[in-house]
Amino acid sequence: MLYRENGQFKTDYASDQQIFPIRQDRIAMGALLVLAFVLVPLFGSEYMFRAILIPFLILALAALGLNILVGYCGQISLGTGAFMAVGAYAAYNFQVRIEGMPVVLSMLLGGLCATMVGVVFGIPSLRIKGLYLAVATLAAQFFVDWAFLRIKWFTNDSASGSVSVANISVFGLPVETPVAKYLFCLSFLFVFGLLAKNLVRSHIGREWMAIRDMDVAASVIGIRPVYAKLTAFAVSSFIVGVAGALWAFVYLGSWEPAAFNINRSFDLLFMVIIGGLGSIMGSFFGAAFIVLLPILLDQLLPAIGSLFGLTFDTAVVAHVVFMIFGALIVFFLIVEPHGLARLWAIAKEKLRLWPFPH
Repeated sequence: MLYRENGQFKTDYASDQQIFPIRQDRIAMGALLVLAFVLVPLFGSEYMFRAILIPFLILALAALGLNILVGYCGQISLGTGAFMAVGAYAAYNFQVRIEGMPVVLSMLLGGLCATMVGVVFGIPSLRIKGLYLAVATLAAQFFVDWAFLRIKWFTNDSASGSVSVANISVFGLPVETPVAKYLFCLSFLFVFGLLAKNLVRSHIGREWMAIRDMDVAASVIGIRPVYAKLTAFAVSSFIVGVAGALWAFVYLGSWEPAAFNINRSFDLLFMVIIGGLGSIMGSFFGAAFIVLLPILLDQLLPAIGSLFGLTFDTAVVAHVVFMIFGALIVFFLIVEPHGLARLWAIAKEKLRLWPFPH
């Protein structure tokens, strides 16, 4: 019984309201933070940082923002890529048009701009929901793509819509090496993850969940649907906008509107669904699944083919990876519709009784 709770009594309200009330969870989280902030920067390779960890951290942050809207408030959105684009281009404009603007402040202001756009496109949620709301947010995706491609002011008069940033520094320290970029993204994810976890446990988070479960009953008991839905859109768009700025500034460096197209919105929605709706941990699981699995399959397929004397060119490997990836998504959704976070919760329940079967 490695995960037993016996003897862990709560004697005050503060200890009873902890994010991790069980001692084993606190130890595991502390060890994970030490691993992420200390050991990985010391022993990680450049490929691991550039191809795996940095994209995982940024997409996990974006999935976290989308999960607040879809998982906790029940409002379907297909415009997440658009809100990422607004955050990226707004942060870029603050950087190039205001001399000496700190990068972190530019990203936060880009998140605020994404918040305003998200609230505007969230207004239809007051009257429609479900697939109709998904179509309305999809319109935001197409509108933002068109705006950044056609309105040259947003791209500093760039003919192709492509912009770039260089020489990122925070408090005078350059953020240029893979390790520095990794720690920069990890710090954002840690802060926003902590804030999101506390937010969904507050009265606002409970209002979101009430609206998600039954909006009519929620309004009957005094919850304001307008306030709850628009705050969910605002918080979600802010986090997604900051993630978009990180994706552009730290991971891409040079980008165009196609970097935030509809495929990005679908990827983030799949992360939330596979990871687990209404779960902070599920955002991390979903991002890891979407980011790591294609890389793993891309490495394994040629190795497996060589065992049988088969050779695959790059195009065949790419198509087979897509097929297996889609099949695994369907498999996981059939096995556990509530996502990987539910599987993690079941595993924790089993560990409470292990090695006993019941």
